[in-house]
Amino acid sequence: MITRSVIRSSIGSVNRVSNKQFTISTRYLQKLKNEKNEQPEKPKKRPLSRVAIGGTSSDSKYASKSQGLEFATWKAITLLIIGGGLGTYFFQKEKEKIQKYKEMEANKPVGKPLVGGPFHLVDTNGNDFTEQNLKDPQGKRFSILYFGFTHCPDVCPEELDKLGDMVNHLNEHGVDLQPIFITCDPARDSKEAIDLYLKDFHPKIIGLTGTYDEVKNTCKKYRVYFSTPPNVKSGQDYLVDHSIFFYVIDPEGNFTNVIGRESSAIEGAEKIIKDSENFIPESQRIEKKQGIFGFLYK
Repeated sequence: MITRSVIRSSIGSVNRVSNKQFTISTRYLQKLKNEKNEQPEKPKKRPLSRVAIGGTSSDSKYASKSQGLEFATWKAITLLIIGGGLGTYFFQKEKEKIQKYKEMEANKPVGKPLVGGPFHLVDTNGNDFTEQNLKDPQGKRFSILYFGFTHCPDVCPEELDKLGDMVNHLNEHGVDLQPIFITCDPARDSKEAIDLYLKDFHPKIIGLTGTYDEVKNTCKKYRVYFSTPPNVKSGQDYLVDHSIFFYVIDPEGNFTNVIGRESSAIEGAEKIIKDSENFIPESQRIEKKQGIFGFLYK
C-alpha cells in the first residue's frame, strides 16, 4: 500500500511539474510574439539614382537608364527650340520675298507688262540685241537700262559714271549686273560713235543703237520720253530732251524697279541688291504655291 501510494504521489508530482512548465513555456512564447508584433516595421530601402562605391550591377543598370532618359529629354528640348527658331526665320524670309513679288505683280497690268516688251537693236559690234538678251538662263543676272545720247554735255556723263559705281558696288556684294546704254539720238549715234563714247566709262557697259523707228519703239516700250528740235539741218548741233532714269530688269526680263537721278550710286545699288534677294524664278513660284507656304500667295 505504501509503495503504491508513493508511486502515485510521485507520478502526480511529475504531472504537476510538467503542466507548470508547459504553462510557463506557453506564456513565454506568447510574450515573445506580442513583443515582436509591437516592434515598428523598418522602412523599405528605395533604389538610388546613382550607384555608390561598391554598388551592385543591378544598381548600375538602373542608374544608366535614368541618365539616358534625362539626356534624351534635354536633347529633344534642344532640337525643338532650334527647329522652331529655324522655322520662324525661314517663314519670315519667305513672307518677305512673297510680299515683294506681290508688289511687283501689282505694277503689271493684265495681259502685258507695264514697262518693257519686244524690241530690236544692235550693239557696237553689229550684233542683234533684243529683249531676249535681258534674260539669264541661270536666273541670277540682273540688267539695267539707261537712255541717253553721246552729245549730252553733262547729265549723261554723270549718270554713266554713277552706273559704273553701281556695277562695282554690286560686284563687291556678289550681284551680277548687265549695264546697257541705249541712244535716243540714232541720227548721230552710230555703233562706232557709241563705242568710242563708252570707252570713257565702265568697260562692262553695252551700247545699243538702231534705226530711228527701232529706237523709238524701244523708248515707247519702256515709257521713255525723248524729242529732238524740229527742222534740224544736217551737221547742226542740238540737244535731245529725254527721261533720266535707270530701269532695272530681273533675270527673266521683267521690269522690277526704277532708279531716279536723285539716288546716289550706293542707294541705287542697294535697291538692286534687295531686288536680287527677293527675286523668285517663275518655276519656283509655281512650286512654292503648291508647298507648305502656298497660303502666303493668296
